[in-house]
Amino acid sequence: MSIKHINILYPQCTVYNHLHKYNMADVTATVPTPSLLSAYDRLAELKAFDETKSGVKGLVDAGIRQIPRIFIHPPETSTKTSTTFEIPVVDLESIDKASTVEKVRAAAENLGFFQLVNHGIPVSVMDEVLQGVRRFHEQDVEMKKRLYTRDPTSKVVYNSNFDLYSAPAASWRDTFFTSMAPSPPSPEELPDVCRDIQIEYSNQVRKLGGLLFQLISQALGLNANYLGDLDCDKGLSFLGHCYPACPQPDLTMGTTKHTDSGFLTVLLQDQIGGLQILHQDQWVDVPPIPGALVINIGDLLQASLMISNDKLKSVEHRVVANEKGPRVSVACFFSTALAPSTKVYGPIKELVSDDNPPRYRETTVQEYTQYSLSKGLHGVPRLLHLKL
Repeated sequence: MSIKHINILYPQCTVYNHLHKYNMADVTATVPTPSLLSAYDRLAELKAFDETKSGVKGLVDAGIRQIPRIFIHPPETSTKTSTTFEIPVVDLESIDKASTVEKVRAAAENLGFFQLVNHGIPVSVMDEVLQGVRRFHEQDVEMKKRLYTRDPTSKVVYNSNFDLYSAPAASWRDTFFTSMAPSPPSPEELPDVCRDIQIEYSNQVRKLGGLLFQLISQALGLNANYLGDLDCDKGLSFLGHCYPACPQPDLTMGTTKHTDSGFLTVLLQDQIGGLQILHQDQWVDVPPIPGALVINIGDLLQASLMISNDKLKSVEHRVVANEKGPRVSVACFFSTALAPSTKVYGPIKELVSDDNPPRYRETTVQEYTQYSLSKGLHGVPRLLHLKL
């Protein structure tokens, strides 16, 4: 990270006039007051951070002990937490298929989240893909810079905060993104530190996604292939997140409150934890379970939005920052956002009646995704854009 960039990120530090006398580990910043936050040139600081192409990890590697102002978040409206509520667990090895479908229905309708065990993906594959993501983020920054871009149509992307310029505050997170289906990049385009395991894990998740969409279809009282026939399982994006250890976790977030814009999300998290969902105005931890995957409903399947006409639930969730780290996770999103599809999605006709009229207008995945990208993770429910 250049001295020019750090001077802009930390203009309140007098040490910058003589920075050549100091090691990076000696650089600290004053926690800004609200008046300072409103007065500083935020855009200049965002650009300075972005131009380093080294992400949040670059700040941590530089030895900062206090976070830049661009990462400071206003207090959450809801600060209550619940330690008694437990996230449902669905076991795919259950011999009672009807019971499994019922558990999926209850979790998808009432909470929008559930933990999945005995899902068929070997623990060895899950462990190795987490290690692959860790290797990617811990490699030399010059190697990562080759993939640094803010072009949302690129199949292979590395950056920090896809919504850096639109979100009210930056999150303490770096991400490696790849579109793995329906048109994946060639293996040579993937980083060699995680190439093979990324391909293997993505193939396993695509297979699991097909089964999950069958279960959700049945949970909605539809034919098992209904959602698959709507191409809900055709597109898959792979996001390898890194949440470096944060020196001031109470001032920022790993990921701000949001819902996922796609159909379905399959999340693999390491044992550090930090994922929370908002349930009845309380934040509930989603604790890591060895060998488990976290499944959540996305906006386009919402609550299951467009398709189920609010019968399923796309729930707000977040990741808190942590002094421990780096935390790594792999989020796989089922969405056809990068596929050349003009398919129109709207409430399923079989689920609509005079007593249950359509609640959302029709849209394409591309239109809704573009809207979501333009808004970023700004805390306002994006589904309001489609409400009738």
